[in-house]
Order: sequence, then structure tokens, then C-alpha cells
Amino acid sequence: MSSTPTATETLDVKGQSCPMPIVKTKQAIDDLEAGDVLEVLATDSGSVSDIQGWAEGTDGVELLEQIEDDDLYTHYVEKTA
Repeated sequence: MSSTPTATETLDVKGQSCPMPIVKTKQAIDDLEAGDVLEVLATDSGSVSDIQGWAEGTDGVELLEQIEDDDLYTHYVEKTA
């Protein structure tokens, strides 16, 4: 496994359920510059598939890594454009 990406910004959506992790992730990504990495901290297990699907269907973002640690899901999303 690769080393954990270095985050430019962190978004804490712990305790929030679908669709808020995706909504807030999109809002945060829109405020970043190309090459920046957003770290998303979530407790909703659905965020794993939700963020993966959103990143795959969205131009200008790339899902770098997802880490599951007990009830915390950490997602690293890079703004590519």
C-alpha cells in the first residue's frame, strides 16, 4: 500500500449521513486549487461507496485513497483541474 496522501485541507463530516458527506465534499473541492488534496473524515459507512462513485463520475477530481479504521472512514480526494 502506498503512503497516505498529504492533505491540503481537512473536512470533518463525522456524524452526518448521506447525502451530506458528498454535498460538503463537493463544496470543499470547489474551493480548492488544482493539485490540492482534501481529507474527508466521515463516520457514515455509506460514504465509502458514495465518495468513490462521486469521484469516478466527476471530472476534475481523483479519489486517491480510502482508509477504514473502526467507525472512521478517511477519504483523500485530489482536485486535478
